[in-house]
Amino acid sequence: MTKNVFPAFSWLMSGLITILFLISCQSNQNSGNEPFSNSYQQLVETLSSPEFEGRAPTTRGGRKTVAFIEEEFKRIGLLPANGDSYRQPVPLVEVTGENISPLVLSKAGEELSFSYPEEMIVGSSVLQDRIDLQESELVFAGYGIVAPEYGWNDYKNIDVTGKTVIVLVNDPGYELKDSTLFTGFAMTYYGRWGYKYAEAARQGAAAVLIVHETDPASYGWEVVRNSWSGPQYQVGGDGNGPEVLVKGWIQKSTAEQLFEKAGYTLQDLKTMALEAGFQPFSLEMTASVSFDQYYSQAECYNVAGYVKGSEYPDETILFMAHWDHLGKVEGPEGTAIYHGAVDNATGVASIIALAEKFAAMDPPPQRSVVFLAVTAEESGLIGSAYYAENPLFPLEKTVGGINIDAVNVYGPTHDLNVVGYNASQMQDYLEQYATEQNRVLKPESHPERGAFYRSDHFPLMRKGVPMLYAGSGRDYVDKDEAFAEWAEQDLRSRYHRPTDVITEHWVWEGIDENLWLYFKIGQELSTSRDWPRWREGSEFQPIREATEEMRSER
Repeated sequence: MTKNVFPAFSWLMSGLITILFLISCQSNQNSGNEPFSNSYQQLVETLSSPEFEGRAPTTRGGRKTVAFIEEEFKRIGLLPANGDSYRQPVPLVEVTGENISPLVLSKAGEELSFSYPEEMIVGSSVLQDRIDLQESELVFAGYGIVAPEYGWNDYKNIDVTGKTVIVLVNDPGYELKDSTLFTGFAMTYYGRWGYKYAEAARQGAAAVLIVHETDPASYGWEVVRNSWSGPQYQVGGDGNGPEVLVKGWIQKSTAEQLFEKAGYTLQDLKTMALEAGFQPFSLEMTASVSFDQYYSQAECYNVAGYVKGSEYPDETILFMAHWDHLGKVEGPEGTAIYHGAVDNATGVASIIALAEKFAAMDPPPQRSVVFLAVTAEESGLIGSAYYAENPLFPLEKTVGGINIDAVNVYGPTHDLNVVGYNASQMQDYLEQYATEQNRVLKPESHPERGAFYRSDHFPLMRKGVPMLYAGSGRDYVDKDEAFAEWAEQDLRSRYHRPTDVITEHWVWEGIDENLWLYFKIGQELSTSRDWPRWREGSEFQPIREATEEMRSER
């Protein structure tokens, strides 16, 4: 009699299939193939819709955005981070310049006149009804940088009190591509426009004009025009430090004309500014410009909620993204809405989707996980800077954080670009889970653009908190280099323009891939006793060490 082996074989095969299925699911989760969120796409569509009017702070669209994020946090079950409120008030002043005169540059009775906003952009952070700069001596101050650690001082041996300084964009390392000068091709904080305005103010200047060039600025004149015209925002109250009366940009062609009138070429002055013995000097010209200014106090909000840790609730992991964009502009052809789909509806949708995952963790995280949507990033990292100065959770007990700004929408990649490559041990966690997805880490593609200093992680880093800011690279799965170049150009062509909308080219799977990475990093940190540190020699390392001492004292 033959023994029937089929039931046993069937049972064995069934078990094997189940095991393979579970392994496959785990593999898919690790590789990012499994969708991270069923609601992510709808969140981006909603936040970038005309209904939200471009999400400018203090506007109806901004208020709608704050309310929407707040309701999402409530729906998920996050606890309010500011007492019984999800909102952290950020006092803002909205400033709008109108009736802007031409910029008039005079030399020996002859004048050059440049119009707003095509040839120059000007504004002011000084709160007065009329801004009137008249016949202010024009001084060329190189890159406008004072950096003792690099042995650099563009203001040596000159008094610019009451004068107008004209400075070059970026920093000297970019121009020479010299790794021994500043940080070489990678922009430092000294290359950022915010630093140049602040340094000119510290030197007592009345005005500062930055010469715009597309490559060293990393964006075209249209971005300057769109970002700096219309209402501008700044933190209200005292303590903002000195301000110049007028801060602005001038087109490269404008600079070439004024330098020619002074007897130089733009290249002449670039060469002089890079010489070791450079001395700032008067161009023997004067600058005049005036405009009316309207300003009003307004209260805007960061929105914050958290999942409370079960074992160490006072230790926090931070996920953050900015919710604001440029709003809408009325023009001769109608209303132009700056939808901000990539920048940064994708980031806000990301922290909401991540919050949903962490709120559903069973068992819950041992450390608290905080989700922070900040305001007024486009006006100079205002919301994140305010949080850094007024944290809702102690920064010395903030384990680390991830900033999500402008998510990749062009599809899965074999690589990830890390902004501030190898700056802290946060990168070690990223590498671990990227390896599980068969992906490799690479330094950012364009360090000359200064992304390490121009998104919301920066104010937290300045307080010593290790922050991670990474995004998909350009090695797209099943795509060639031509596609990568097209994707980069498509993104740049939409940046800070009304065309930053969802298009048929978006591939949502690449977003899922990165969200799994961020979740796994946060999951590990929230269930461990690790405290990531800055790498040896980092400018932020001493600050973190000081907070470690504070933490041990508590």
